[in-house]
Amino acid sequence: MKKNMILGVLGLSVLGGAMLASGVFAQNGNANQYGPNYSPQRHAQMTQAFANNDYTAWKNLMGDKGATKVVTQENFSTFVEMHNLKISGKTDEAAKIRQELGLGNGQGRGEGRGRNGGQGFVDANGDGTCDRT
Repeated sequence: MKKNMILGVLGLSVLGGAMLASGVFAQNGNANQYGPNYSPQRHAQMTQAFANNDYTAWKNLMGDKGATKVVTQENFSTFVEMHNLKISGKTDEAAKIRQELGLGNGQGRGEGRGRNGGQGFVDANGDGTCDRT
């Protein structure tokens, strides 16, 4: 009886750990997963900013976070192109533009502040999803 109970607890622990891990990794690389800053209203506004190639609207939604340190009025249309390529599943082409813009690959480029512990996590396209690649 005691052995069965121990095995049951161990089995539930393994199952719980697997479920937790799948939830942690579900959003990485999946443009259809929404991050913690997602709201339907913000998403609609961000989508409109990209559709209109509207840097000012995008910058107002982003504040001084993430890609705003690199993306400017001058290179915003290239950033929009990268965003559209990513959404359409053309990740290699999007990665090339990401590199050209100087956005890095999300590996250790952070500044050691905030929730991400300086690991280079950014919401580069402002869709509420962390764009660590």
